[in-house]
Amino acid sequence: MMDFMATGKVLAGKGLALRCIDCGRAVRLDESEETCPSCGGNLSVEYDYAGLKRFVTRKRLAAISDPSIWRYLDLLPVEDRRLVPSPWVGGTPLYRAPKFERALGLARVYVKDDGRNPSASFKDRASAVVVARALQGGKKVVATASTGNAASSLACLAANLPLKTIIFVPKTAPAPKLAQLLVFGTTVITVDGTYDDAFDLCREACRRYGWYNRSTGVNPFTREGKKTCAFELCEQLSWEVPDNVFVSVGDGNIISGIWKGFTEFRTLGLINRLPKLVAVQAGTSDAVARALKGDGKIKPVAGKTIADSISVSLPRDGAAAVKAVRESGGFAVTVKDTEILAAMRDVARGAGVYAEPAAAAAYAGLAKAARGGLIKSRESAVVLISGNGLKDTASALKAAGKPHFISPDLKSLEKLIRREKLV
Repeated sequence: MMDFMATGKVLAGKGLALRCIDCGRAVRLDESEETCPSCGGNLSVEYDYAGLKRFVTRKRLAAISDPSIWRYLDLLPVEDRRLVPSPWVGGTPLYRAPKFERALGLARVYVKDDGRNPSASFKDRASAVVVARALQGGKKVVATASTGNAASSLACLAANLPLKTIIFVPKTAPAPKLAQLLVFGTTVITVDGTYDDAFDLCREACRRYGWYNRSTGVNPFTREGKKTCAFELCEQLSWEVPDNVFVSVGDGNIISGIWKGFTEFRTLGLINRLPKLVAVQAGTSDAVARALKGDGKIKPVAGKTIADSISVSLPRDGAAAVKAVRESGGFAVTVKDTEILAAMRDVARGAGVYAEPAAAAAYAGLAKAARGGLIKSRESAVVLISGNGLKDTASALKAAGKPHFISPDLKSLEKLIRREKLV
């Protein structure tokens, strides 16, 4: 087997550059590694794809034994994956879900379980790359604003490294996520406000104290880690691109990252077509959906939903999300909190995957789209499960109901069986 370490060239060899998503300006790395100096828009990372095309091939990938995101080192803004020696990120399972196929009348449905990552969240893909960038640049402190998943991901990935992490969370962050943060040894600052308030305070603090900011939108390298999910899907499906990919959307960074992954693989000649992306948003946290159905401009919304991970008033990577969905020929679906809770049960009982509310929302979107005739019966679909249900046990209990309570004797059990028709 080829040693995957041999595939990573120095950054200069990758032709690493940045470009503004809004105004299109090329931005040098020494100008900014955050937002565009001209218009303040979010940046996207670009590579020398013509040069990389010689190295990144199906045959070469097949020879790499490492299943983690670092198998794609050539397409990541990192010099050496040894900067982040552990834990293992990526390489998450993809399951076919025949029960969903029958229920929804679709040809093929797959579930990508990213709750299997070290901190039980998709966000580990981004944090691994960001932590490597921070170490590469000699940073000592990394900060982020998060509803919980990005925070616990950063804390987890940096726990055994020479980095201090400072996390800003809104007061609504679920207790299980806060517990993760504290166990990993990070400094947690709970902000008496919303996620958007925590985001703004984090950015101000990073500018004041010189901390490295991991926050979505501000840091273009988060998208680089997230695109690896698309790479994995292509390999796991034997290079057969799915017709639709359903993604829960909050800030918009995951769906824009997924799109970047697919487009990069097509640019490199590894795939010959692209999927439609479907942005699934919840309740009144639907800024991206509104923009897609309107003039394309992101405007603040209430942002309230039981799905805390996608509870966002002003999506910080919303413009990139809108661009990705439109370029893919996809669309947006909005789902109610009651539909999300039902989807938590459906995903668990239909695919054997325990999903947190934001993750289950993706399946709620698929179910709604299929029943509404928005996708054809002959089409395939991938549902991205972005976080594990243990992240929010309170919501899981709302979805599943309460256990039965009886006396410790067979008579009581028999009464329960008859009453509830358990068997």
